[in-house]
Amino acid sequence: MTTKAIAIAQDHGRWSVHDLDPAGAEDLDALTDTMRDFGDDTIVAFLEEDDEYLAIVRLGADEPDPKVFLSDRRVLITSELAERLFADALPSMAGLTTDDEDDDTSALTQAAPVGDLDLLADLGTSEEALLELIGEEGMLPADLISALSERAGAGEILDDARG
Repeated sequence: MTTKAIAIAQDHGRWSVHDLDPAGAEDLDALTDTMRDFGDDTIVAFLEEDDEYLAIVRLGADEPDPKVFLSDRRVLITSELAERLFADALPSMAGLTTDDEDDDTSALTQAAPVGDLDLLADLGTSEEALLELIGEEGMLPADLISALSERAGAGEILDDARG
């Protein structure tokens, strides 16, 4: 599996970009500890795995707990990494199966975002805009990261860091 993770950190109104390696993180606390090394103000991490989903973790200077968003709740049971990092911070997927595994309306077969939908509202992406972006046909996680960073004012620095 290919996992890519990057964080943008704001300090005194200026953004910086940092690479993240979530594979070594035991849980969300370990990931956020690494993120806190990037600064004391707003820090937003974007994680994607095999173009399957986008995870966003946000830390704020005045917020002791991270805000977490996943573009597809199903990864909590299909991705070992997503389960390890985010299962304790998001609603459980337990009990969402049906007795009829062929039922296409099963909650497990339906892609749906989960988590804090307004975690980027003050950075230019409202809950409605986030849902619209993730629902857009053909939008890959890397495209979402670019769009969300652009809306936050960090698009240019992110593009420079990516090369």
